[in-house]
Amino acid sequence: MKKILIVEDEKNMRFLLKEELEEEGYEVIVASNAQEAENVLDSGVRFDLVTIDIEMEGMNGLELAGLMRKRLPDLKIVLLTAYTHYKHDLSSWAADSYIVKSPDFSELKTVIRELI
Repeated sequence: MKKILIVEDEKNMRFLLKEELEEEGYEVIVASNAQEAENVLDSGVRFDLVTIDIEMEGMNGLELAGLMRKRLPDLKIVLLTAYTHYKHDLSSWAADSYIVKSPDFSELKTVIRELI
């Protein structure tokens, strides 16, 4: 079973993403911020893909994506944000994909299937 880490600070969005991706057959672990995500990775759990919200308290998602890319170069990274303007930020290039949040998760599901 493919394993996905969701890094999302909004509780309701974390819940929805987890539920949607588990219905697709993925094993899903959630983190509410970058520090929690780093703790999960430090525990030795290996993931096939991570989705990262960009605007979070503390370390933002672009910084986290950059650190993850250096630490785990083969990890697939999807930036998932409500804002389109980050797409042109060079920091977003650390990710394999950039998706604007929507109530319809079909684009996210398609991108995940293509990446893993």
